[in-house]
Amino acid sequence: MQESISNSTTDLITVLNHYWERFLFLIPNILITIVIFILAVWLAGKIKNLLEGRLTSKSHDAITGRYIAMVARWVIIFIGLLLGLQALGLSGVAGGLLASAGLSAFVIGFAFKDIAENFLAGLILAFNRPFEINDTIEIEDTIGKVKDLQLRTTHLLTFDSRDVFIPNAKVLSSTVTNLTKNGRIRMDFIVGIDYNDNAQDAIDLIERTALGVEGVLREDPPYATVNELGTNTLNIKVFFWAETDDYKKGVVLLKGSIMQAVTKALLEHGFGLPANIQEIKLYDYQKDLPIRMVERSAQE
Repeated sequence: MQESISNSTTDLITVLNHYWERFLFLIPNILITIVIFILAVWLAGKIKNLLEGRLTSKSHDAITGRYIAMVARWVIIFIGLLLGLQALGLSGVAGGLLASAGLSAFVIGFAFKDIAENFLAGLILAFNRPFEINDTIEIEDTIGKVKDLQLRTTHLLTFDSRDVFIPNAKVLSSTVTNLTKNGRIRMDFIVGIDYNDNAQDAIDLIERTALGVEGVLREDPPYATVNELGTNTLNIKVFFWAETDDYKKGVVLLKGSIMQAVTKALLEHGFGLPANIQEIKLYDYQKDLPIRMVERSAQE
């Protein structure tokens, strides 16, 4: 029994010594692999910054340049990983990864199906360019400024400072409304006046007032027209054009400023802005309005 235990201990020590020698033999290769990977990451960062700077400075397609630079960074890191595996003597693993670098195999190996779809959708968005960095876009119920196009998601910053990350595949398959690409946009709002007021006088006053608000485009002056015969008011719809370089300041805040100016001008010139009126109806069999008085208790 003791002889069997002694033989097992000797075999274990022999195996450990063998692996220890192998480890000592691989230490230089491990160090070389670490150095190669660090250099690859460093070089990838440098090339990303260089490409991003060159591509974005020579054209207005900032989003395309940033996306190409991002893809180039990951390609260089992938090459560094292959070289590191070769240095470790894992040429079979490196060869397998290299052989799977074809488009379809690479997509499958890149991650799961949805990530692959988002990656390819990002490539299409980068070259199709339906929007640029800092454009304000609307995707379904989300409105925000484009901050970045990443490998998997599109980063939007909403007006209430929420960071929204929408999958690229969803952006590609959805209707994207670019609110700033054209550089200008028409907005409108409705104001109601009293039926006894002169509608044309109100329209003239509204148009003059809106034109005097800073930010309203002069080449396409504001205009107004009777839009609806409401229950209590004659509704006038006001249209104006604004620049969209800064959508929040140029459109959202501008609309509020025009509405305040128009309301103030109408009141100052004697136009009525009726509130919602409730009508109480008496039926034929009723001669008086029935009112019941409720007595409060002494304690109240």
